[in-house]
Amino acid sequence: MGKTTGFLEYKREIGPVRSEEERIKDFKEFHGSLEFEEQRKQAARCMECGIPFCQAGKMISGMMSGCPLHNLVPEVNDLVYRGRLEQAYQRLAVTHSFPEFTSRVCPALCEAACTCGLHDEPVCTKENEKTVIEYAYEHGLVKETVPEVRTGKKVAVIGSGPSGLAAAQLLNSRGHEVTVYERRDRVGGLLRYGIPNMKLDKSIIDRRIKLMEEAGIKFVVNTDVGNDIKADKLRKEYDSIILACGASNPRDIDAPGRDANGIRFAVDFLSEVTKTLLDSDFTDVPYGLVKDKDVIIIGGGDTGNDCVGSSIRLGAKSVTQLEMMPKPSCERMPSNPWPEWPRVLKTDYGQEEAIYKFGHDPRIYQTTVKEFIKDKKGNLKEVVLVSLESVKDEKTGRMKMVPVSGTEKTVPCQLVLIAAGFLGSQKYVTDDFKVELDGRTNVKTDAGQYATSQKNVYAAGDMHIGQSLVVRAIAEGRAAAKAVDEALMGYTNL
Repeated sequence: MGKTTGFLEYKREIGPVRSEEERIKDFKEFHGSLEFEEQRKQAARCMECGIPFCQAGKMISGMMSGCPLHNLVPEVNDLVYRGRLEQAYQRLAVTHSFPEFTSRVCPALCEAACTCGLHDEPVCTKENEKTVIEYAYEHGLVKETVPEVRTGKKVAVIGSGPSGLAAAQLLNSRGHEVTVYERRDRVGGLLRYGIPNMKLDKSIIDRRIKLMEEAGIKFVVNTDVGNDIKADKLRKEYDSIILACGASNPRDIDAPGRDANGIRFAVDFLSEVTKTLLDSDFTDVPYGLVKDKDVIIIGGGDTGNDCVGSSIRLGAKSVTQLEMMPKPSCERMPSNPWPEWPRVLKTDYGQEEAIYKFGHDPRIYQTTVKEFIKDKKGNLKEVVLVSLESVKDEKTGRMKMVPVSGTEKTVPCQLVLIAAGFLGSQKYVTDDFKVELDGRTNVKTDAGQYATSQKNVYAAGDMHIGQSLVVRAIAEGRAAAKAVDEALMGYTNL
């Protein structure tokens, strides 16, 4: 696929990125695209490797390798190289529900498993995908399937994040009557309120939702299933129900002073920032949340990085990001061979902006908060940091990070954002539906299946597999839709 000698002739090149100086002044997307002729050269680098790990989507050493959607990456790359973008979109749409989302926010599992990346830099599959989907929108090619015949079956999807949207899309195309319930005021779930606008412009979500509504999918917002409407009522009204509520139970930090004012969960902070911007059409920037404050972010993942970028845009005096684990190596270790996901040091956009703004990387490794210190009014004023070391647990034999006595350090801080991950589904939802849970409070199903312990109730996305990626959530939604369709109809052609 691609040009036979393309990987020898062309070096990897990505689209233009606005400078840190410019982009921290607003919440607009900052990663642009190459001119099409240049993008064709990037697609030409796909090297006809014979065994395309990029599309495998397999777990290796506990990490996903290759695309979970099993996009036929070499075929799409070849069509981009040949300038046949309409066919490239048709090929991509067979396996993928929302390329416009993943081409912006996915960490590109396909590229990490690219054979070209074994000794050189991988093919720009993510940007090729963005070129395809944006061309398709510009030329009116993106259309949701409007079924000619309805089946008479009704399905409720609880949650409008990527897994819920993907499930709704396929079930509607099959002819089922689909209603999506969302507890927030806008559709999108994690896509809407968990990812900042500069990473995923919300108009990108809106244009897809408009198409889905026109195809017959009904969206009900401001409705919290489990509270505003109960499971028993939905069971009577719908033939099947898919729980796609996400892993929205955030992991907390247990330390003295946790009740201080100024300690927030990262997802709540990001949601408030985005909602304020959207409600005001970006005229009201919520500087008051952060301006002139020393901010400490607990957690080193994508959400932590998003908090870094958002805090800088909102005028933080300083930003520090704490990571419990040791600093990763700059290159793959022998214990982490290709095509495993590379456990190497990555500097994301938020860290780049912090380096520009403050002159140093905001991350401090092997460190956590030992104590939160309040002033007389109960407001957070300082935190006590402590270093960590890896020690083997005598009972389990596993390594764990424990505080190192004598390494305590007190630093000024008026805002802490906890981005330490999520523990699983929220109890009020799972209790209402009476579904069985696993040891991590995810909704339990048989391995590789989506049916829960309750008849006609299914689970998909983070609520099913735990906190993960948008691309995996989409794959989960598509697979759950197939399971529901087969149960309703006796067979499935999804």
